[in-house]
Amino acid sequence: MTATPPDIKRGLAGVVADSSAVSVVDEETGSLLYRGYPVPDLAATRSFEEVAYLIWHGELPDATELAQLTATERARRQVPRQVAQALAQLPLTCHPMDVLRTAVSYLGAEGRGSSGEAGGAGPGPSEEAGAAQADDDLEQSIDLWAKLPTIVAAEQRRRRGLAPIPPDPSLSFAENFFHMCAGAVPDPEVVRSFEISLVLYAEHGFNASTFAARVITSTGSDLYSAVTGAVGALKGPLHGGANEAVMGIFGEVKEPEEVDEWLTNALDAKQKVMGFGHRVYKHGDSRVPTMRTVLQQLAQRSAEGQQLLAVSERLEQAMLEKKGLYPNLDYPSGPVYFLMGFDIPTFTPIFVMSRITGWTAHIMEQKANNALIRPLSAYVGHPRRPLPGRR
Repeated sequence: MTATPPDIKRGLAGVVADSSAVSVVDEETGSLLYRGYPVPDLAATRSFEEVAYLIWHGELPDATELAQLTATERARRQVPRQVAQALAQLPLTCHPMDVLRTAVSYLGAEGRGSSGEAGGAGPGPSEEAGAAQADDDLEQSIDLWAKLPTIVAAEQRRRRGLAPIPPDPSLSFAENFFHMCAGAVPDPEVVRSFEISLVLYAEHGFNASTFAARVITSTGSDLYSAVTGAVGALKGPLHGGANEAVMGIFGEVKEPEEVDEWLTNALDAKQKVMGFGHRVYKHGDSRVPTMRTVLQQLAQRSAEGQQLLAVSERLEQAMLEKKGLYPNLDYPSGPVYFLMGFDIPTFTPIFVMSRITGWTAHIMEQKANNALIRPLSAYVGHPRRPLPGRR
């Protein structure tokens, strides 16, 4: 009797691999929820620090809890000298995401958790050991969250031939990043716009990088290894790197009138137009309207911004007309970061600065109820055959 061929889900499309309490796309509204709260509402009313606490703990912080988290983050921003020196030796030909991946691995090798001990211990034999591991993972998560912006800012300056600027503990997470990049903090509207982007990027379910982190965690490996793998996954242009690739389009298309011809040629050449479509959202990414508003506000500040917005809006309309595809969050985010003055290769590292919260929440969730992730494959190679004699 012929065996029934397996139902292969390439890319794990539609596969429910596990349960999670961190985030979900609400089926009724199509809105992304963090711990039950609509993300557009969080972006409109809460700081990134509050959202980070929510993602890690499951509830929004009270004033005391927020003050404690803020104080801890600000105290841990400084990167150890030997780590900074090692990163400064990496070739400028590598991508900043390579630098960030190396930085996380280096910090993990040195055991930069709050206790000063290396991560990587396997699950403990008791509830007490498990609780201690969870506490240590949270401390390591906060430590990475605090240090990653320092590394990203220093790398952007290194590529410009400039010395790094130390973090300022008197500034918020968003303000401090601008300070470390440019030596100045822009006006509150720009800072708030940047903070909104961080909230929108913070978490998004079992995406490729988060799933990579959970796979690594499921083997019993440590938090730093899982985050290192997640950084590598996010580097890909089909995932986090899309916000950089979007700017490549706007480098080619300078006027709204050029959009239709460019798009026709791109589609005829079977070229993927970055920043459009999404595996989860079929009727539009629920985060886009918030980010589009941010782009519209920033664009009014300069003639370059207005021109970029005009091209962006025309391409968005043309893609919907020709392909029925809506933009995802990367589409407006690329122009937003460009107008804020960040270098294009820095866009995806900024994504990491935000998504570290979601990654580490999933790592801790995986550890709390772990099962080794080990799917099967359908074999399509040679059937069983005899080994030939030597010639």
